[in-house]
Amino acid sequence: MKAIVVGGGIMGLATAWGLARDGHAVELFEQGPLPNPLASSMDEHRLIRHPYGDHLGYARMIDQAYAAWDLLWGDLGERLYAATGTLALTGNGETWAARSAAGLARLGKSMAELPLADAARRFPQLDMHGVERAFWMTSGGVLFAQDIVAALARHLAGRPTVRLHAETAVRSVDLEGGRVVTERGTSYGADVVVVAAGAWVGRLLDDRRLVPSRQIVLYFTLPSEQRAAWAEAPMVIDKTGDVGLYLVPPAEGRGLKIGDHVFSRSGDPTADRAATVDEMQPLLGRCRSLIRGFERWQVERLKVCFYTVTDDERFIVEKKAAKGWLMSPCSGHGFKFGAVMGLELARTIASERDPTVHARWAAGLAGDQPT
Repeated sequence: MKAIVVGGGIMGLATAWGLARDGHAVELFEQGPLPNPLASSMDEHRLIRHPYGDHLGYARMIDQAYAAWDLLWGDLGERLYAATGTLALTGNGETWAARSAAGLARLGKSMAELPLADAARRFPQLDMHGVERAFWMTSGGVLFAQDIVAALARHLAGRPTVRLHAETAVRSVDLEGGRVVTERGTSYGADVVVVAAGAWVGRLLDDRRLVPSRQIVLYFTLPSEQRAAWAEAPMVIDKTGDVGLYLVPPAEGRGLKIGDHVFSRSGDPTADRAATVDEMQPLLGRCRSLIRGFERWQVERLKVCFYTVTDDERFIVEKKAAKGWLMSPCSGHGFKFGAVMGLELARTIASERDPTVHARWAAGLAGDQPT
């Protein structure tokens, strides 16, 4: 079988990987360099965690995600991940962590509630004022995202059945006939076409469910005496103040990153990506309340990236025509599932699996794996 993949972010590369490791021929098209620094996948790190609120399907899928990453580490010959554990804090009546713990219990997994005094002793970097409940889970960690994307692109470049087309934008796709036409006017055909174009998908397919969303994250320089403690810290998901945040610790020498999870649902991924600290004042205000010694932190840089979001934050991986698939597992929580999404889509394409069942699984609405 021959496949065409449009998009060289984690989802496109992982799908190409899944197809190639089973012996299929793949041509992958990326509008920019590979890896593309503007892609949603290209940041120092992404988180992987079991707690998922009421989205029990995604909580269940995390074990599959870990297994797929382990398979990828074997193929790449390196493990681009650091375990940190997961600390979830809630207040103001927010119940996300409690609902996560209850759902995980149904899956036979333990997310333990910590007495606040214990949480304060274990994590002295944090000010628990205003926190009503704290939960801890030993699983969870940091995926080194841009290193993964770069390593996967190198790996695929060495596969005899894979051809990578960097700096080759696709102008149009024919999902019924299995063809793409590049901006240069060259046409390519295949048995199947997968469109995994991220925030640029609207240029190729009309699907109003998918909305580009400009997001800003902050990287910080820490005082020297705080670095060691934070390097050993867990990821923090805080839903206590008016602004919720997530904190990615500086594992293995990477940066310390903080962002919020409020979707802007606006912006053009091709526009200028300059950002200002003023845009982040509400988030910085919450950091001042939560983090001890934060007044001595310095903003190292701001990074603008783009999510592709849906109203219900569920992934869209659907067969759209006889020879074509739309692949958009994002909404700000897709990278952790990149390896398993690509692997399972490759298996569905090459088998007799029901595409509708696959779509429900990818949306977190079905069982353990598509069948």
